[in-house]
Amino acid sequence: MPSSIARIPTVNGSRYLQQLAKHWGHHFKVDFTPQRADIDFGDSNCRLDAEDDALIVKVTGAAEGFEGLETIVADHIQRFAHREPDLQIPWRREA
Repeated sequence: MPSSIARIPTVNGSRYLQQLAKHWGHHFKVDFTPQRADIDFGDSNCRLDAEDDALIVKVTGAAEGFEGLETIVADHIQRFAHREPDLQIPWRREA
């Protein structure tokens, strides 16, 4: 299964993590604390880790539609981070 990771520079990592976890918790299995979240989308998953100066995001899923998974996760993060319009989500594929 392919996976990608992004380190997103922000001091609001914990806030975004909790917002995303609560949002996706209405539709998917989510386990979270203020510092870590695991979201099970069924055929893919997302791991969020909040640091003092960044939000670390790792997505893993089936090869088919994987770029779409990255896009969906990034779009949701940017929606919650609307006060940080220059927020960059630099995905890096893992081997």
